[in-house]
Amino acid sequence: MAIHPTAIIDPSSKIADSAEIGPYCIIGPEVEVGPRTRLMAHVYLEGPTTIGEDNLFYPYSSIGVASQDLKYKGERAETRIGHRNRIREFVTIHRGTAGGGLVTGIGSDNLLMAYTHIAHDCSVGDHVILVNGVTLAGHVTVGDWVELSAFCGVHQFCRIGRHSFVGPHTVITQDILPYSMTVGEREVKVFGANRVGLERRGFSKEAIEALQTSFRLLTRAGLNTSQAIERIRAEVPTGAEVEEILEFIRTSSRGVVK
Repeated sequence: MAIHPTAIIDPSSKIADSAEIGPYCIIGPEVEVGPRTRLMAHVYLEGPTTIGEDNLFYPYSSIGVASQDLKYKGERAETRIGHRNRIREFVTIHRGTAGGGLVTGIGSDNLLMAYTHIAHDCSVGDHVILVNGVTLAGHVTVGDWVELSAFCGVHQFCRIGRHSFVGPHTVITQDILPYSMTVGEREVKVFGANRVGLERRGFSKEAIEALQTSFRLLTRAGLNTSQAIERIRAEVPTGAEVEEILEFIRTSSRGVVK
């Protein structure tokens, strides 16, 4: 175990033998740091927090601290982080609250760039990229393989569907459709399937074309959502990706960006 002599570590924490704790890091009680995870310097961890294997925390990140939600009254809540994540400078991740299940969860293989903020009770999947300055308000769910570009702000309780791409400076107040490419300029609208990202991940040409047709019917055919869904079911070849979009729309409580 490599622990710099300037680090301050609570005796109740559990640090794997192969973990590395750099200069001036502070680890509070009830923190678990998994094998080969490295805290570079000036990292602050507060428990209860569980961190998996092979994560890399850059300087001045603060993890597991109390929520900024004024309803939070100090109830026991936790933070869970998976494996192989890269947590860049000044990232803040707040633990859960009683109003959201008491857990903030981060999956595996994610890149959280500098100044990203993940508020209480958020759930972030795997292979997610949150670019500089992304802010997730409380209770946000981010699916696998999502990329949120710089300075996106996500409203409480919104869902970001799997394999979607959101352009920079987009303010998100409704759910973002899976597989979509959504950009907010003067207005937030879907521009079509996230073609480049899906091609890179091995989705078939047929699946991508079905998604593109579905998005055209949803956003550019002059139809309301119910009419568009009827046309999609009648005209677009059945596939898991299209069905996921339709189910996503059906279960949305806030409406979806079109």
